[in-house]
Amino acid sequence: MPVSELPKVVDAEWLVSHLGDEDVVVGDVRGPNAHMRGHIPGSRPLVLGSPPPGADESTVAELAKEVALRLRRHGITGNEKLVLVDRGDGVGAMPAMQLAELAGHRNVAILVGGIAGWDGELAQGAVELEPVREAALEPNSAAFPTRQELAARLGDPALTILDVRRADEYTGRGGSACDPRQGHIPGARRLQVDELFGADGLPLPTEQIRELVGDAQEIVA
Repeated sequence: MPVSELPKVVDAEWLVSHLGDEDVVVGDVRGPNAHMRGHIPGSRPLVLGSPPPGADESTVAELAKEVALRLRRHGITGNEKLVLVDRGDGVGAMPAMQLAELAGHRNVAILVGGIAGWDGELAQGAVELEPVREAALEPNSAAFPTRQELAARLGDPALTILDVRRADEYTGRGGSACDPRQGHIPGARRLQVDELFGADGLPLPTEQIRELVGDAQEIVA
């Protein structure tokens, strides 16, 4: 089935209709313990790690190899439709999606609302993973912009850099103590991440998000 037939975001209704499809795999990124306590039937725990901050080209290349190895350890070949599930805030699924795409998976979606938006039954207990030796995964460096690329394109009108942090972090007046540097990337526009979500915790409708983001050809958040 062509890659384009899997949208980047699917809802619970879509997943209910396709949960039994042979080519659909549900990866639960909440962690093995949370998965064991209650998970969507047939899903498997899928821990891919977190993207490193300020990565350079060599780091990204090594990360792509490591994530591909993790995918294969979880039985992911790259030929399936991979649907990622987190708590429901997107915080776990979005970076996992980026890492999977970096490793070369071309068919990844996020379940909107995550496990909190799943009204169906939940299964419990551990799931035995079946690693695979061969996979159709070719690293895709375009999935993870490096700091060198951003630095070279700060004046590119086709690129919109969205700083999704708090105002104090953006201005540098009250950033987190763990931040090695304060302030923001020159030219970056601030759009705090929670502005993209409604009171129910779900993402705003597509049209409203487009109004907030503006007419952007490429976006790096």
